Amino acid sequence: MAEAERIIGTPDIPDAEGADGAEPQQPAGGSSLVDGDGDGTDSGRGRKKVLVLLVVAVLAYLLDLGSKMLVVAKLEHEEPIEIIGDWLKFDAIRNAGAAFGIGEAFTVIFTVIAAVVIVVIIRLARKLYSLPWAIALGLLLGGALGNLTDRIFRAPGVFEGAVVDFIAPKHFAVFNLADSAIVCGGILIVILSFRGLDPDGTVHKD
Repeated sequence: MAEAERIIGTPDIPDAEGADGAEPQQPAGGSSLVDGDGDGTDSGRGRKKVLVLLVVAVLAYLLDLGSKMLVVAKLEHEEPIEIIGDWLKFDAIRNAGAAFGIGEAFTVIFTVIAAVVIVVIIRLARKLYSLPWAIALGLLLGGALGNLTDRIFRAPGVFEGAVVDFIAPKHFAVFNLADSAIVCGGILIVILSFRGLDPDGTVHKD
């Protein structure tokens, strides 16, 4: 057995199976570890998922930042641009509240919440082994960073800045790409939670 394992390159791990050749037992608690890569150690897989998270976050952030810079330069104080008749317009506004114009009197509070969300995502990344969770958290991180940048650097002041919104569907609040990324990330997290998939890659079968 040892000679055959040496030939095919499989390491001889005494504890991988019982003395009678039985298959190793699944972890207790009705969950199993999902390995989406199957090509490295846990730390290697974790680094790949963190890289995916960072790439998604950077893309979401840059798209949001670039769109806001373009809107401020070309659309602010101008007439709205009709994209699909009255159903969808680009209309630049400054929003001191949360996403979709909620709670304009609590700008500082929403700034603190955004900062806390970013810290929580960074802490979760240390135990991240799930690709879908990496994408979801990347969207949340990029969106939170996008709006937090406005809170810090835009008028009327640090931590009280108004967010630039410009996507204006008919009969709906005006929003931006950061809001869209946050909503998409949140929806994906809800779906993953209902399916029993945790950020560390475990799947609950119950």
